[in-house]
Amino acid sequence: MSGACGPDAEAVTRQLGFDCHAVSPVVSVRAPWDLANWTMPLLEVLIIGGAVFALWHAVRRYRAGDPVNLALWWASLVYLVVTEPPLYFPEWFGLDRLYGFIFAHNQFTVQFMGDRLPLYIVAFYPVISQLAYELVRSLGIFRRRGPLAGAVAVAFACQVFYEVFDQVGPQLKWWAWNPANRIVNHPALASVPMTSMLLFASVSMAGMTYLVVRFTGQRRGWQLAPRILAAGILTPLTMAIAGIPASLFGGDNPNTTAQAWILGAELALVWLGGAWVVVSQLRSRDRGLDEPLSAFGRYYPAIYLCGLAVCWIGALPAYLGARDGVTSSGTPIGSGPYALACFAAASLLLAAQASVSRRSLVAPRSGLG
Repeated sequence: MSGACGPDAEAVTRQLGFDCHAVSPVVSVRAPWDLANWTMPLLEVLIIGGAVFALWHAVRRYRAGDPVNLALWWASLVYLVVTEPPLYFPEWFGLDRLYGFIFAHNQFTVQFMGDRLPLYIVAFYPVISQLAYELVRSLGIFRRRGPLAGAVAVAFACQVFYEVFDQVGPQLKWWAWNPANRIVNHPALASVPMTSMLLFASVSMAGMTYLVVRFTGQRRGWQLAPRILAAGILTPLTMAIAGIPASLFGGDNPNTTAQAWILGAELALVWLGGAWVVVSQLRSRDRGLDEPLSAFGRYYPAIYLCGLAVCWIGALPAYLGARDGVTSSGTPIGSGPYALACFAAASLLLAAQASVSRRSLVAPRSGLG
């Protein structure tokens, strides 16, 4: 893998504690207790276990007549395959001059592609898509207001659940961004590039969910396969469209101030638009039939949030002791205020779900629960 370990990659991986020249090209396995810190195996259990739980739930809904969850689970992996390799190895795709070296993951228990792709990241894609979709579906938004409004609410849900993860990852050495990359990694909110916050944490999952819901319908069996592939492959197009305004101020000498204002405005639209859809649904006198709340929807979002809260509590002493955005161990911190706002919004979404589900618990049971 030394051919894919240029100077930037070498510097970033050494910051994480390993040498990108000395990795297995296909797959590597290491003991959980040999990882960089205790939060990493906890994160793996939280996310990989969540992906298995989400697949179990998706299969149950498919057998009960709803193929959307299962299609979304697999479309998330298609999107992963389309998106992640160019991010890890831009030189393989002729994108190194366009994007440069962006970031590297740390070494986790199971790793693929020259230690660039941890197994938990593979699992994270279906986890975050299922989590957001189930929250929004359980509020009745897709049934009552349609796929577009549902996708806007998914963008909001993904933002608040994703960013409690995204803002603490660099400090805990789950991954490291390449600070020398001025093309993609700037502007940033603390240590997190704003393009990641907008395009990956919201636009991609909202776009994919919209495509899956529109493409899937009530189709079954092998009829789903081409539609799942199409949704996963087309999802990056939605990110490219959302990234156009900021890209107008890019180039060899990007105007990062203008880009920050544009990306900040788009993030504000995600919050305002998603919150408006959710609140208007909750306040509506004619919300339609209550959606059944599944075991996955009832338990996993809260488990996910609690697991990330434990990681944040572990990171808090070093965060509070940081100077100029860097901890004493040399890792950059995320935005605590933004993460706190995301924790609060995610908790409110769970409270809204619980208030709606109380009626469903006393209603006749549905086979889609």
